[in-house]
Amino acid sequence: MWVYIKNLKDHIGKEVELRGWVWRSRSSGKIAFINMRDGTGIVQVVVEASSVDEETFKNARKLRMESSLIVRGTVISEERAPGGVEIHAKEVIPVQIPTEDFPINKPDHSIDYLMEHRHLWLRSRRQMHILNIRDAVLKAIRKFYWENDFVQVDTPIFTGAIGESAGNLFEIDYFDYGKVYLAQTGQLYLEAACMALGRVFNLGPTFRAEKSKTRRHLIEFWMNEAEVAYFEHEDNLKLQENLVSYIVKYVLENAREHLEALNRDISKLEKIEPPFPRITYTEAVKMLQKKGYDIEWGDDFGGDEETEIAKQFDKPVFVTHYPRKAKAFYMQPDPDNPDVVLCDDLIAPEGYGEIIGASQRIHDYDLLVERLKEFNLPVESYDWYLDLRKFGSVPHSGFGLGVERTIAWIAGLEHIREAIPFPRTLYRVHP
Repeated sequence: MWVYIKNLKDHIGKEVELRGWVWRSRSSGKIAFINMRDGTGIVQVVVEASSVDEETFKNARKLRMESSLIVRGTVISEERAPGGVEIHAKEVIPVQIPTEDFPINKPDHSIDYLMEHRHLWLRSRRQMHILNIRDAVLKAIRKFYWENDFVQVDTPIFTGAIGESAGNLFEIDYFDYGKVYLAQTGQLYLEAACMALGRVFNLGPTFRAEKSKTRRHLIEFWMNEAEVAYFEHEDNLKLQENLVSYIVKYVLENAREHLEALNRDISKLEKIEPPFPRITYTEAVKMLQKKGYDIEWGDDFGGDEETEIAKQFDKPVFVTHYPRKAKAFYMQPDPDNPDVVLCDDLIAPEGYGEIIGASQRIHDYDLLVERLKEFNLPVESYDWYLDLRKFGSVPHSGFGLGVERTIAWIAGLEHIREAIPFPRTLYRVHP
């Protein structure tokens, strides 16, 4: 019976078949030990010359790192072993034995070398733990929305409309149509969908042509966005903190062993529950000035400023009401102070920076046209977006959550490049 390593505890005393790869192996005299992985875990396989035929023992001894193999044997309880079990083999069947050494075989490979061999580096224990945490985060996102009556709407990758600014878009020739762009957000399309379905979300890749080399930036990354009709600023804040808290709780409940394997301080994650602290942009600027930062009202926050703000809290913190001129054209001005907009950035603790950008959207047609002109954007390209303000327009709000930044924070990763299977950074598109 073929079983996965993670389920071996349910089969103690039974004969099973495992299919996987050699993680490590060694032999001594008449006994061979194979640490075998199958994507769900690692188990030790014990092969004794006295218990198997000659061919099986030869097969066990000639296996190299990352050989693929099939093992048949008995599951034995062993408290000292990782996972509490080991396999006493009866058959070892090589599927393929490499003819050369596996390239990822030393603890001191450089990051450049590891990134060049990313397709193989994924097989390492650390990367497997990270990808399992990523999987849990993605499951949690979808589960949260489905439990809260949202409808998933897949938004396009090619777009003729600019969501943020033209300066960080990848431009593509689209047959005879002219120029289109790789989407930096699906927000505008979700706004259309929320007017049809009420509560909507997406989850997929987005692209930013930013020449940034910081540990927080990727060129291609995954974004979760949500949009809700009739939601205003306060509703939006509550939705965000509920989502982030849900994700953290889900990962703690379903991927704790992977966090522990990365030596993540789980006590910090256990504090993540609503409500989250809030400060206004103006309050944040004053706080930074008192701490010696050279920043004026109207300036954007960089990584250092975000880290300093986050140091004051042990939960994610909302920074709200940014200057109107510093934010995107579609954000609703605060009726009590039109110089700022009803928006927020959610900054993760421990120096991981902004994980959510959000706002209430402009629902008035004339104001939106005014803002498009203010940003020197072609009004004609937004004809369909403006239509939403002609036919049954209502206040609505939404946000975008950066998946990799969220994973990096939850997993405690030093660099965002480990939070995605095949990172696309400023100078890397291989493999």
